[in-house]
Amino acid sequence: MRQDIDPIKLGRRLSRNWWTLVLRGAIAVLFGLFALFLPGITLTSLVFLFGAFALGGGILLIISAFRDRVRGASGWVLLLNGVISVAIGVLAFIYPGLTALSLLYLIAAWAVVTGIFEIIAAIQLREEISTEWLLAIAGIASIAFGILLAVYPGAGALALVWIIAGYALFFGILLMILGFRLRNWRGQE
Repeated sequence: MRQDIDPIKLGRRLSRNWWTLVLRGAIAVLFGLFALFLPGITLTSLVFLFGAFALGGGILLIISAFRDRVRGASGWVLLLNGVISVAIGVLAFIYPGLTALSLLYLIAAWAVVTGIFEIIAAIQLREEISTEWLLAIAGIASIAFGILLAVYPGAGALALVWIIAGYALFFGILLMILGFRLRNWRGQE
C-alpha cells in the first residue's frame, strides 16, 4: 500500500531546517567562486573541493532527515540523497588520482541524482508554498548540468572548471533564496 506524502509536513520540515538549505547554498557558492577565480587549480584540488562539497551537502541532508526522525517518504528521500552525496564525497577523497573523465562522470551522476530528488521535493510542495519553483529550477539545472558533462566529456579542463563554477554558483544562490524564504513559512496549522 502506497503511503501518501503530506506536502504540509514536508513544507514544515523544510521550514524548520531552512538553515541547512542556506548552508548548502553557501557551500556551493564558495565552491563556485573558488573554481571560478582560481581556474588553474589542479585536478587533485578539484577532486578534493568536489569531495568536500558533496560530503558537506550530504551531511546536512542527513542531519535534516534525522532531525525529524526520517518519517514518511519525504524523510527517506532526504536521507537517501544525503547518503548518496556522502558516499560520492568519500569516494572523491579515497581516490584523488581519478582521471578527468572519471571525475567528470562522477560529478555528472551526482548532479543528475541530486536533481531528481530536488524535483520530487518541489512537486510535493507545489500547492503549499509559492517558492517551490526555485527547488524545481535547481533540480532541472542539476540534471541539465549532469547531462551536459556526460555528453561532452572532451571539454578542456578550464571549460570544465568554469562549467562547474557556474553550476555551483547558480545552484547555491537558488538554495540560499529558497532557504531564506522558507525561514518564515509555517504552513497551515
